[in-house]
Amino acid sequence: MQDRMSADRRRKRGRLGPLLLYGFVFILAAASVIYWFGIRDTSSKERIVPEYRVQPSPIMWHGEWTSSYALGQGEGMRIPLSVAQKLIGDGLRYEQASESIILTTDNDVLHFRTGELKGTLNSKPFSLAFAAEKSGDEIYLPLAPLTKLFGLRAEIGEPSGIVTLMMPGDKVQGAEVPATAKKAIKLRSGPNKKFAIVEDVPAGTKVRLWSEQEGWYAAQSASGQLGYVAKRDVALSGIETVSDASDIEEPFVAWKSDGRKINLTWEAVYSANPDTSKIGDLQGVNVVSPTWFELLNGKGEIRSKADAGYSAWARSNGVQVWGLFSNGFEPIRTHEALSSYETRLAMIEQIIAYAQSFKLQGINIDFENVYTKDKDNLVQFVREMTPLLHEHNLVVSIDVTPISSTEMWSLFLDRARLGETVDFMMVMSYDEHWATSPTSGSVSSLPWAENTIERIIEEAGVPSRKIIMGSPLYARLWTEEPDGKGNTKVSSKALGMDAVQQIIKDNKLKPRLDEETGQNYVEYKEGEALKRIWIEDATSIRARAEIAKKYNLAGIATWRRGFETPDIWGALDESLQSRP
Repeated sequence: MQDRMSADRRRKRGRLGPLLLYGFVFILAAASVIYWFGIRDTSSKERIVPEYRVQPSPIMWHGEWTSSYALGQGEGMRIPLSVAQKLIGDGLRYEQASESIILTTDNDVLHFRTGELKGTLNSKPFSLAFAAEKSGDEIYLPLAPLTKLFGLRAEIGEPSGIVTLMMPGDKVQGAEVPATAKKAIKLRSGPNKKFAIVEDVPAGTKVRLWSEQEGWYAAQSASGQLGYVAKRDVALSGIETVSDASDIEEPFVAWKSDGRKINLTWEAVYSANPDTSKIGDLQGVNVVSPTWFELLNGKGEIRSKADAGYSAWARSNGVQVWGLFSNGFEPIRTHEALSSYETRLAMIEQIIAYAQSFKLQGINIDFENVYTKDKDNLVQFVREMTPLLHEHNLVVSIDVTPISSTEMWSLFLDRARLGETVDFMMVMSYDEHWATSPTSGSVSSLPWAENTIERIIEEAGVPSRKIIMGSPLYARLWTEEPDGKGNTKVSSKALGMDAVQQIIKDNKLKPRLDEETGQNYVEYKEGEALKRIWIEDATSIRARAEIAKKYNLAGIATWRRGFETPDIWGALDESLQSRP
């Protein structure tokens, strides 16, 4: 009996063993499920209101909060000046002294003041529906003129009231929460499930994607909220390109020709205009630029030496006249005249009046010896001037020096920004060795001149089609002589081509080609003094024309008429206009 009971206990234990094992496995599996779907599920359930929602109408741009807010609603909405400047750049200028706001495009100049509904568009009266206003330390601009001139688009998210700004040409990757999704996806405050939930994004809803990292997209929902969505939760759609909603006008055509390049020569007018009957044939020259206009003072008043007879002579010969406007190379008056909208406008209006009176086709700006602090002022002047001159069918060009570190002659020129606005940029590729240079050398060696053009194209990004290569028609006679102290004294004298040829003839010299400069060269002695000339002639002028063609430049400008020998115009015309 006892043995039977023991046997029964052994049989029960035998059956119990597997049951205990199965039970243990079950408990372990259940624990794993609880662990993975409970303890391991660290998805945050927390919901937050982002910092940008503490005030109404936060402004978003390129998937980021601008740290700013809009004022007003609908058509009366205004955005901060600081935000508009980020979007528009040089197209927006604010002058605190007069509380002036100036908006400039290729075709328009809109000016108005804070708190005023009356302004001017291209110097004509213009009314705004809503005024700019000051709130705290910030100026707020109405959206309407920004949309009209620049195509700025503002989207208002519902029901959030978030303002998303877009500019023409902006490209954004679109995506969508699949309509088949069983539930809304989470827009989180960071690229991980541990981050709090910003918004539930329902199935079938579109989102914009701004960047990608570790399986997550930086996204913006239809309501404008910013956050992150898991890549697996959305399907990519097309790339959206923001269209231009601004008022588009036909672009101004600066040079209407049959493919001929610009062949401009400057006419230096120091006191009286030249007797046109004595000018002779300027074969191939299609533009003359007489030095007629000069800034007189800081008020923007301009002195004119324009001559109707000269203008009529040019027109009768099929030659355009681009009057040169100089600052007199005087930095103080230049600073004063460029510093305010009123003085800049005064200059522009006078230039337009002179251009109409003397039937000009263009204006050539020649501002030199300018403070570096006036770099932005000069850019603004050109931006305001160009659309107004274009309205009167006037070409706008500006003279620039080669790129260098010279304070008053180079650093004030923002060639990249100027090149975006003007029709043409004359690069003054001369005075490599200037009048008081401590060493003698070429006025413009061919390699140096080419490098000057290359740098303007590559470093400043000015399109070659806008560049006119400035070339000298003069040379310098250099004198090197002992100073009695063991050193060499160097001096120079500028000479026209005729004067150089006379020296060669008088001294029975035989020019030789200097391989280093690409120019003909002579030297001779006068007592202890060594005389040296790097010659400007038909050889060098043809080579300069080849550089212009090599880089597909707009043409060549020569300084100045009257320095040339009679053969130069034919040589330049033949080389410049010939086609391969």
